[in-house]
Amino acid sequence: MNTDEVWQAIDTQRIRVADLLEKLTDDEWRTPSLCGGWTVRDVAAHLTMQQTGLGGAFRMAARSPGGMKRVIHRSACLRAATPTEQMITEIRGMVGSRKHNAGVTYRETLIDILVHGLDIAIPLDRPLETPADAAAVAADRVWSVVLPFFGYPFFPRKRLRGLRLTASDVDWAVGEGAPVDGPMDAILLLLTGRLAILPRLSGEGAYALRARLPSAQEP
Repeated sequence: MNTDEVWQAIDTQRIRVADLLEKLTDDEWRTPSLCGGWTVRDVAAHLTMQQTGLGGAFRMAARSPGGMKRVIHRSACLRAATPTEQMITEIRGMVGSRKHNAGVTYRETLIDILVHGLDIAIPLDRPLETPADAAAVAADRVWSVVLPFFGYPFFPRKRLRGLRLTASDVDWAVGEGAPVDGPMDAILLLLTGRLAILPRLSGEGAYALRARLPSAQEP
């Protein structure tokens, strides 16, 4: 996918996530997401914060010292006090814009909307279409990062060493070793530390994953 196609995928997924959020009950908004310690509401709030400039990032860090993961979580929890309708409107309002958070690329924006959309949908057993080609681009980015920047939490090459990950619905594979097979969206969630997706994966390597991966889900 080229840059224009990635931004189109981001826009499409933002609309799908906003449509999903509009259907949720109050109880569903309070449901734990796939992110450990994050509710559905916290994740939705985080998705409203995908165009934070450098000044805003510094203000977030000043309010929540203690490392980037804490800054991100605390900032989302604070934003979660925003009225539901306003959060949905803010997510829709980013459609068509190519602005992204300071210090990252548009690929991180794609990762956020794809992964966090599923963080919301899966525990609620709500359908959310996730295109395999877009998930493959996001997975390529997650797999490629080997040095930390802005608290980047995903380093699957280390966590998944000795495994061969292969998508069943798009031409995508990485790693060497025991096979782990499944749909591209499930592999993307695996790469970003979501253990809840294990039942959707098959192969010899899948059986060893639960013992090898950390129990905490990444933000």
